[in-house]
Amino acid sequence: MTDLLIRGADLVGRGRSDLLIRNGRFVDPGDAGADVDQLDADGLIALPGLVDLHTHLREPGREDAETVLSGTLAAARGGFTAVLAMANTTPVTDTAEAAEHVAALGARDGYAQVVPVGAVSKGLDGVELAELGLMARSSTRVRVFSDDGHCVSDARLMRRALEYVRAFDGVVAQHAQDPQLAGASACCHEGEISGKLGLPGWPAAAEASVVARDVQIAELTRSRLHICHVSCAETVDVIRWAKQRDINVTAEVAPHHLMLTTNEVLGYDPTYKVNPPLRPSEHVEVLREALADGTIDAVATDHAPHARHDKEHAFAEAAFGMLGLETALAVVVETMIKSELLSWTDLAKRMSIMPAHIARLTDQGRPLAAGEPANVILVDPAARGVVDRNDSASLSRNNPWHGRELPDPVVATIWAGRVTYQKGR
Repeated sequence: MTDLLIRGADLVGRGRSDLLIRNGRFVDPGDAGADVDQLDADGLIALPGLVDLHTHLREPGREDAETVLSGTLAAARGGFTAVLAMANTTPVTDTAEAAEHVAALGARDGYAQVVPVGAVSKGLDGVELAELGLMARSSTRVRVFSDDGHCVSDARLMRRALEYVRAFDGVVAQHAQDPQLAGASACCHEGEISGKLGLPGWPAAAEASVVARDVQIAELTRSRLHICHVSCAETVDVIRWAKQRDINVTAEVAPHHLMLTTNEVLGYDPTYKVNPPLRPSEHVEVLREALADGTIDAVATDHAPHARHDKEHAFAEAAFGMLGLETALAVVVETMIKSELLSWTDLAKRMSIMPAHIARLTDQGRPLAAGEPANVILVDPAARGVVDRNDSASLSRNNPWHGRELPDPVVATIWAGRVTYQKGR
């Protein structure tokens, strides 16, 4: 590898500095020789590479919607240097062999580190534990387990999973959706709009009640619990209560829940069908405040690509999910940085450092300093643009931001010393 010298970047909290990358790591910039590639970062902010706790790469099984190659290209364009690939593939990632296959695809095709997430239950059916120990001991060293897309609704199974993962410092990431309160057909926040449109309601209590149960099981088992895609104020209250009791719980919020509201559904556009659903503005405000004060630890995209034939249906019949990798940072800048709810240092914690810590990724979320892995993004804080769903690395087009003007911050992404994205090239 040729050395890469990043000149004049703003290292948040440390002022302007040069960064020199050699053999995948940062070294003393004073060691730069004459034969070195240079990247001008004047006016740009340098941040540790972003880490997404919640990505659906679809491969294996649904390569018509996304592949590891296309998904990680989208991740690199969004500033991510690592993504956690959720287990709801075909076959499900519920064995050591399946996890190793996903990791091998990432090693072959990835433009970001691909970290397999293991299923909690076999086949995601919520009945019998998957091979948690074998996945943890495999070459992939799986540490995050989730049935995402399905709730682990059986309290006894949830307890067993939490007890099991404690032995190797794993974490269970819960998709909180009580199937009795919000079944498979529930697709719109239960309230005035769901009644007006005649759509099956998805009440906030269906999320918060599961989280209330699970934080108490986490306290009982002294194990790590992570709450996926928090969407409502009631859940924030439960998580805040749990943290006050020093229960080992972390939580994430998706970018769309920080900005979009139930009003988007009024046009019956299935692009805005997502699980959990978009909520009213009062919930959005609480989520922003919770991310700002650290009650919610991380931003995770819940990037959910779908082929056109899965989305082009009546709202109630369409698939759940939105794209998110390429626009996540833009939405957080728009909702949290511009409003001064987060500083750039805070953003790095929520989108890089804490996600890496939760996933136990030792080479991600690290300082931009000599000796550390060279995972870094360069950000233009002033750049803006109109989102065009056709200008995307993803194979899918279910982009909820199409036609909106948002920040366009990512100028370059560097993973393990390799430039995986550079704007205009």
